[in-house]
Amino acid sequence: MLVTSRSYAEYEAMFDLRELPDSVLDCCAGGASFTAEAAARGVDAIAADPAYELEPSELVDTVRRSLPATAGIVDEHQGSFVWHWYGSPERKDQYRIEAADRFLQDVSIAPERYIAAGLPELPFGDRRFDLVLCSHLLFTWADKYDRDWHLAALRELIRVSNAEVRIFPLVLQGAGEPVPFLPEILDELDGITWETRKVPYEFQVGANEMLVITRT
Repeated sequence: MLVTSRSYAEYEAMFDLRELPDSVLDCCAGGASFTAEAAARGVDAIAADPAYELEPSELVDTVRRSLPATAGIVDEHQGSFVWHWYGSPERKDQYRIEAADRFLQDVSIAPERYIAAGLPELPFGDRRFDLVLCSHLLFTWADKYDRDWHLAALRELIRVSNAEVRIFPLVLQGAGEPVPFLPEILDELDGITWETRKVPYEFQVGANEMLVITRT
């Protein structure tokens, strides 16, 4: 199980978060520090991930082991990544280490913010969150999760959102190929408008857009 740790600064850039609404869901959050940082700012922030069903000691071990493991994808596809946002591999590693530490601290003192759940079924009521974020799951792993899974996952994210869903990135992991079924499944969603929007973050070459879905 890979439980990636990403920092609040990375979330701000990936999702172009200029301000936060009253309630936010991060799904699937892994070892990200976003929920801890958002909660510290007074936001009703909840993280969901299947990894949270692990015993505390096992979760700590899994998060720590995932830190070097994520570098393997970058090493395998070196020509598909750029460093202008991070500045250097060392700076990226520092973001991830600090995020893991903040996550592990928060999950130990506020476990109620971390719900063991995953797509395409979430244990939240309709329109529960003003903003729903999804980082590096949908579309990133389209070679593992098929079109029908993505459609069901999108509908579930929309169901628990009262306003907006933001998803990043919109390309496959690794070399960053486009997702062939992305346009057609968006056309199947009812009661929404959507757009792709440039964000001030790029690590994979060309992965500098998020999908913004708004309930109508």
